[in-house]
Amino acid sequence: MADVVPSIGLVEDLAGPQHPEDSLVNHSEGQFFLNEAFKIIVDEVLNKGTDVQQKVCDWKEPEELAQLLDLELRAAGEPHHRLLERVRDVAKYSIKTSHPRFFNQQFAGVDYHSLAGRFLSEALNTNLYTYEAAPVFVLMENEVLRSLRLLIGWTEGDGIFCPGGSTSNMYAMNLARFQLFPEVKSQGLCGLPRLAIFTSSQSHYSVKKGAGFLGIGTDNVILVKVDDGGCMIPEDLDEKIALVKSQGTVPFIVSCTAGTTVQGAFDPLDRIADVCEKHKLWMHVDGAWGASVLFSKQHRHLLKGIERANSVAWNPHKLLLAGLQCSALLLRDCTGLLKRCHVANATYLFQQDKFYDLDLDIGNKSLQCSRKVDCLKLWLMWKAVGSSGLEERVNKAFFNARYFVQELKKRKGFYLLHEPEFLNICFWFIPPSLRGKEGNPDYQEKLAKVAPAIKERMMKKGSMMVGYQPLENKVNFFRMVVLSPLVSQEDMDFCLDEIERLGNDM
Repeated sequence: MADVVPSIGLVEDLAGPQHPEDSLVNHSEGQFFLNEAFKIIVDEVLNKGTDVQQKVCDWKEPEELAQLLDLELRAAGEPHHRLLERVRDVAKYSIKTSHPRFFNQQFAGVDYHSLAGRFLSEALNTNLYTYEAAPVFVLMENEVLRSLRLLIGWTEGDGIFCPGGSTSNMYAMNLARFQLFPEVKSQGLCGLPRLAIFTSSQSHYSVKKGAGFLGIGTDNVILVKVDDGGCMIPEDLDEKIALVKSQGTVPFIVSCTAGTTVQGAFDPLDRIADVCEKHKLWMHVDGAWGASVLFSKQHRHLLKGIERANSVAWNPHKLLLAGLQCSALLLRDCTGLLKRCHVANATYLFQQDKFYDLDLDIGNKSLQCSRKVDCLKLWLMWKAVGSSGLEERVNKAFFNARYFVQELKKRKGFYLLHEPEFLNICFWFIPPSLRGKEGNPDYQEKLAKVAPAIKERMMKKGSMMVGYQPLENKVNFFRMVVLSPLVSQEDMDFCLDEIERLGNDM
């Protein structure tokens, strides 16, 4: 540390007085701050944040919250004791997504092995593009991707970790287009025919977003009909592909869904694969939510036929609790398509006369240059609990979801949208004032206001978080997502009780 001290005076001479606790010039003070901040994080986020007796959120209105956080950035730095107060406030007023009663999103809970991996990757601050910069993680990513592909049923292939499932879906579209029209990379869109993407009417919005981003156009995303459970109807897909072809448009990809966002529906992959093979189309499976079911021998039948796909998007940060973000794109292709589609031959980074195997410079596969290490958190967790532990985690989530459905059916005023096949439980709560009035002309309008009002009350109380939404012609209903291994049957019962408490007077 002695060699740091003389530089302080020099910095003061050149730039004026510096804050005595400035971690840029005082390494020991920076380490002290980090240690103290870490204690706060453990206390507020990992201890209180997972305690069922604590609130899921400490709700504040935006103006009040901005004032409490003291968000203003100033010319002069602030002392560490003030910064530690800010760290505590950030933790205190953030949503506790690891809380057993957080059911709002398709991620929840905490795995401490994965969290250790996240701390480690942040501390190492490594950029995952070349073997020389990230030798450990290049090898690790390759191994994790290989293991995920084996679960799909592919003994070989390719892949890359992406910043989220939406990006994985966009990669798949880009790859499918490049395989069909490789000249698009150099010549752009001007020489291409009109292209069409097919996906279900309940697929993730990233399909349309990707079509817009890639210049294909949202109007060229053809929505395929679904059944009552939200699953794509292969016969309608076949008919729509034939119609598009007859109009001179070129279909090039079908984006299926394994676990839709709202209902948790699994498209019939085997039957869709038959249609894709018939028309020679790229088959992509958006398994961001549902692909983790492949770990479960009991439930993996939901993904029957996934091995016939060309590509799969998979988010272990959802059901497996790997922590945000951890999203993989997996390919059956073994011809180097991923690299050929995205390589830019940056000679300052990917020199061709390096002393090691150039295939280890995996950055050429990526649209990004800077890329975080997302494989470590999954690798460390998988090493800790094994495939059997991850299978148990998946099976427990199914068990808890089935218990919730079973108890919901016993109560007055609760009605399922559809019998769930996955972990999304969609239901209405009908308050006593609306029961028996289904025939009234304003019934649907009043019912649509129930879930938002109960959601506001639970957020302001901080007791739990459950999402809601409309769907096509169905007014607002709750979407309960059950996945955290911290969840108990008591939490399931509490959720039903709390909705009744918050909604009975409406």
